Amino acid sequence: MTTPSPFAADLGRFLVQQASVTVAGADTVYWSYGSPAADTVLVVVHGFRGEHHGLEPVIARLLASGTDVRVIAPDLPGFGASPPMVTHRHDIDGYAAWLEEFLGALRLRGSALVLGHSFGSIVAAAAVAAGLSTPLLVLINPIGASALAGPRGVLTRLAVEYYRLCAILPRTLGVRLLSNRLIVRAMSVVMVTTKEPALRRFVHDQHDRYFSVFASRDTLLEAFRALVSHDVSEYAARISASTLLIAAAQDDVTPLAAQYRLLEKLPRAQLQVIDGVGHLIHYEKPDEAATLLAAALNERIRQ
Repeated sequence: MTTPSPFAADLGRFLVQQASVTVAGADTVYWSYGSPAADTVLVVVHGFRGEHHGLEPVIARLLASGTDVRVIAPDLPGFGASPPMVTHRHDIDGYAAWLEEFLGALRLRGSALVLGHSFGSIVAAAAVAAGLSTPLLVLINPIGASALAGPRGVLTRLAVEYYRLCAILPRTLGVRLLSNRLIVRAMSVVMVTTKEPALRRFVHDQHDRYFSVFASRDTLLEAFRALVSHDVSEYAARISASTLLIAAAQDDVTPLAAQYRLLEKLPRAQLQVIDGVGHLIHYEKPDEAATLLAAALNERIRQ
């Protein structure tokens, strides 16, 4: 039995459309939220092993705030409904090139605001550092330092061994282990911080439903290696766009001290910190994230 979304009512008030466009030799499936006539467009990039549903709570609250914006949420190639890329590897450079080409295909290059969450923060930062023009870059729960060096470095190393084991097992067995519901639930329990029973059930249900919707073992392993091998800080000095960091005070993937160090490396950035949450701002504190995002977007709209 699935758990109803606490954000469905807000989302149901707005136009939601699904479409696809060919990028990097394959179809990228994406969803558009809000009025197509909105002057401001925000493109959001989800995290590792996620897909577009993960950022819907923030999207729902942002649109409900009355902000004049259309949000476009693609499934990253190899995840959700989007098949793997043909012309790029599923590493940071490949995903960064895909993002630039995706915006180009939608004729949004240079005009769309770009948001990335977690793994998506590395992809978005790498794309902007490589030359993707955007009026505003927003990074939620940014991976501001190596995940191997954070408070959960030991767990990250265990994850590295887990993915390494899944890579050497026979394909069917490896995929089965990658999708194991007990392992997925353990990951969810480790990451969630809220004490609200209904919200905990919703977060666990989201991970149960969408965390294993990946195209193949190979693309998943490529993306995982990219996640643990890179972080936003290595691209920071080359990001000239205005940047908003939305970090969590209790994020133990990238601790707050590392986010302040990241802030110092970015030429034009501000940092906003949300208390009482860890690495799942998009699920556990979407109201606060949407408020910060709406303020930044409305400031851009007034300019």
